[in-house]
Amino acid sequence: MSRTATITRNTNETKISVSVNLDGTGKAELNSSMPFLDHMLDQIARHGLIDLNIQCQGDNHIDDHHSAEDVGITLGQAFNKAVGDKKGIVRYGHSYVPLDEALSRVVIDFSGRPGLDFNCKFTRASIGRLDTELFYEFFQGFVNHALVTLHIDNLKGHNSHHQAETIFKAFGRALRMALTVDERQQGVIPSTKGCL
Repeated sequence: MSRTATITRNTNETKISVSVNLDGTGKAELNSSMPFLDHMLDQIARHGLIDLNIQCQGDNHIDDHHSAEDVGITLGQAFNKAVGDKKGIVRYGHSYVPLDEALSRVVIDFSGRPGLDFNCKFTRASIGRLDTELFYEFFQGFVNHALVTLHIDNLKGHNSHHQAETIFKAFGRALRMALTVDERQQGVIPSTKGCL
């Protein structure tokens, strides 16, 4: 069964199209209108082995807030649709990723309950032209619409590029683990409740 989805979301602030293949090879076609966010989205694709196509036209002449948040929302909707009823998936995923002096941990649960705990004190207010506070908005949009519980902790780091990159690489790796189909649980929803 194909675990793919395409979502289009058009508002007065952004026009976004997102396609995902959860069983891909890490291919990415990215044009979020925010170059550094594209670099981070590429980490999700490569380290999660998820094919991503994300196209966004936003009101970046105002600032990048709407685009970053709405890309997160639309990506979350695409993941929620592609994962389907969650039968057979591992459900939980975690990863620690270092990059030089930086180290981040990401833990995810495809629980059906949105929740974000985000802990990162970026050492700069922006990376390139992207405000670092927008990473929180991106992940908040994602969890609200993917219906996942997500814990993100940057454990150390003084280079903000490295801090962000370890977060997104660990996020991709945690997604890959959680979305893996467990051969011993085929056709079974991984919950004592019988639903997620």
